[in-house]
Amino acid sequence: MRFGQDAGTGDGVAERSEEVSAGGLVVRRGASGYEALIAEQVDRNSGRRTIRLPKGKIDPGETREEAALREVREEVGLSARIIAPLGDVSYVFYERRAGRQVAKRVHYYLMAHAAGEAHAADGEMARVLWCALAEAEARMSFDAEREIVARARALLESPEPPTL
Repeated sequence: MRFGQDAGTGDGVAERSEEVSAGGLVVRRGASGYEALIAEQVDRNSGRRTIRLPKGKIDPGETREEAALREVREEVGLSARIIAPLGDVSYVFYERRAGRQVAKRVHYYLMAHAAGEAHAADGEMARVLWCALAEAEARMSFDAEREIVARARALLESPEPPTL
């Protein structure tokens, strides 16, 4: 990963840090196929409304899987169980409030809805909603998360999909 102007600071190299996070794509069977839970969030840096998946930092002593399940519970109010890993994505962003560049890696998991009603639980998300899996893929604001949803679709639409 490169730091500096490519990360959006516009002026040389800023302080750098690294973050590792985990999150999930929660799915359930709906009347006409698989449905995915997506969330709308107001981006802290740009103020732009984005459609994304729940995710967050891994706490000390926590596994990636534990963090992903916790973040889903905290951000969208659901209990879920992990079905399969969906891989990870890496990107660099500029955090204006802290005046630093952050190299971030997020590990994603396909999850089955286990219990609870979806809602913006901790205030980090503006709203959450269930939609068809293909619609979720199309609505993702970021290419990396769109690719995560595409991986889940390929897995769920395969000749031998995992059991929810």
